[in-house]
Amino acid sequence: MESWSPSEYMRFGDERTRPSVDLASRIAVERPATVIDLGCGPGNSTRVLRQRWPEAHVIGLDSSSQMIEAARAEEPLEEWILSGIEDWIPSTAFDVVFSNAALQWLPDHRALVARAFQAVAPGGALGFQIPSADFAAVRDLIHGIALDGPWTARMDGPLGELTMESPGLYYDCLSPHARSVDIWETEYFHVMDSSSAIVDWIASTGLRPFLRALESEDETQLFLARLNERVRDSYPPQEDGRVLFPFKRTFVVAYR
Repeated sequence: MESWSPSEYMRFGDERTRPSVDLASRIAVERPATVIDLGCGPGNSTRVLRQRWPEAHVIGLDSSSQMIEAARAEEPLEEWILSGIEDWIPSTAFDVVFSNAALQWLPDHRALVARAFQAVAPGGALGFQIPSADFAAVRDLIHGIALDGPWTARMDGPLGELTMESPGLYYDCLSPHARSVDIWETEYFHVMDSSSAIVDWIASTGLRPFLRALESEDETQLFLARLNERVRDSYPPQEDGRVLFPFKRTFVVAYR
């Protein structure tokens, strides 16, 4: 299982949790008995689901032992499963199958989303949120640096690590089987203390595959120095010195 840092991930906990609040609030399943959070991380999104549906049995599932340990430490009496989403074989259907910012780490979204919807009970819903394909300018900056440096030959894997498909693909995948599909995009403008905070944000998520491909501390420092410079140029400060970080996300809710 891949190592993740719950503390680094939750440095921007409010910003990372807000999309799960927005997604859960739009799922029109009023009294689900069972809910599962696929890719629950340290449990912040799972907590949102328990607040949204306090009478439901809510399970959190994640592939990172560090994330599951952090979630269990916070909520020891709840049910947590250590498993990859791709390895999850449910023994029963769920009234709500939910995923917040996790499916982008897996390939073949046609098969992935279809499989997740198969786990939805009649009258239930699949709801997920991922970064949009053009979610932030910083992604293009990272790709540009990856393709122009001593590390370029090692960057094929990181460049293809994330999968974000178009809303149309998700609609075409789900509409033949769902009684209705709700899809929308939201662009959040996160208020950051500085441009370097944007690098800190992405370092614990989308930048991780690129940093893993670097072979020395010198390479890491060079990569980060280039990224910080380009982010500083691309995200100018506001009048109060803070920086706006636009981040677009795709939301999908499909009802059985």
